[in-house]
Amino acid sequence: MDEHPNLDDLDRQMIEILSRDARVSNRKIAAELGVTEGTVRGRIKRLQQDRLISFTAITDFGMANASNIAFIGVQASVEHVRDVARQIAELPDVNAVIITMGQFNIFVIALFDGLESLWAVASDKILAMPHVHHVETSIGVNTVKYNARVVRITESDQDF
Repeated sequence: MDEHPNLDDLDRQMIEILSRDARVSNRKIAAELGVTEGTVRGRIKRLQQDRLISFTAITDFGMANASNIAFIGVQASVEHVRDVARQIAELPDVNAVIITMGQFNIFVIALFDGLESLWAVASDKILAMPHVHHVETSIGVNTVKYNARVVRITESDQDF
């Protein structure tokens, strides 16, 4: 079953071109796909309005003020997972909060500049929250591959 029934082959081809270079001109996309520039412009506008694509600048990890990445697994009471996830998402040091299935029901990604700041987030803030039973932290030591093109755009209200 197609997750996005509003996407046809032309939309998918345009998205593929834009994912390689988001600065490519509508004229160049149109020429490559054999359609008019107006068709490309209209479809891009519709894809943006439908929140199926978005354009943003993505910085390298090296550009961040914090130079280390941590993955924090959180076990929270099942009936309070959404509330706990919302509370964690409000923490300024947290970059991503994902509700998951498995050993942890919340997964957190945070950038930090030292072990003390990681401790403050994981233990002093997250573990201290009501309905959180266990927190386990892993620290990234070497990024072998990171594909910033793999991104799903969602509104926070839809995620919870």
